[in-house]
Amino acid sequence: MTPDITTLKKIAAEIRGRIIATSHRTHTPHLGSCLSCVDILIASYFNTMRIDPAKPRDPHRDRFILSKGHGAAALFQVLALRGYYPESLLDDYGQNGGIFAEHPPTPDHLAGIEAATGSLGHGLPIGLGMALAGRIQQHSYDVTVLLGDGECNEGSVWEAATMAAAQKTGKLLAIVDFNRWQATDRSEELTVGPMVDKWKAFGWDATETDGHDMTMLTEILGRKRQDVGKPIAVIAHTVKGKGVSFMEDDNNWHYRIPTADEVAASYKELGLTA
Repeated sequence: MTPDITTLKKIAAEIRGRIIATSHRTHTPHLGSCLSCVDILIASYFNTMRIDPAKPRDPHRDRFILSKGHGAAALFQVLALRGYYPESLLDDYGQNGGIFAEHPPTPDHLAGIEAATGSLGHGLPIGLGMALAGRIQQHSYDVTVLLGDGECNEGSVWEAATMAAAQKTGKLLAIVDFNRWQATDRSEELTVGPMVDKWKAFGWDATETDGHDMTMLTEILGRKRQDVGKPIAVIAHTVKGKGVSFMEDDNNWHYRIPTADEVAASYKELGLTA
């Protein structure tokens, strides 16, 4: 049974708490980037994607590629809660000898992962290849690629975008986590043009939404896709560090590690118990 919106919001709060606690315990960064994309991941994995954690390599499954690989801690927590592997495995996240690095590994190393990412600009070309392979093999699966707004400075993103439009890959969806920050500056200072207009200019069916509104996300991401016409781009307006007031829109949390007191304060704001 698909969870209702209230349940999805509770899951998102739980995932945010786990990400923050893990960052404190393992001294691993990228909190802000992880927290901004949680609602997108929850809407995708718990509501709109056709997947079965018991059959992670089912050829008919929908594919999800985290192109902004520095958000891996969020994806790992979502995959664990969705049932791809025991949550206890995440105890060694980011540690020497563990199976969870700070970016997604190759698919052979971890169930639920479709592509190793981290070098920005690679996810959309890979997703396009998967969408075209599905067409050739006459599979009906959808492919979703989650990009960062700063990542959209990479030329390979737009090379893939051009080809996707030319090939009319309607089963391909690109979501831009538009939290308005890159590593050291505002993305608007470095990214050319309004984001929606830019994707439309490249031939995509582009729209925008509140990337934290679970109702809007499930409606937009759940629309049926046809493998004709245009690929789809959704510009999701998000807040880096979403869910915790002292982290929100503060780019220091791209690298900062929370203290024990900050973890406790975060849990309180998220409505969680330690």
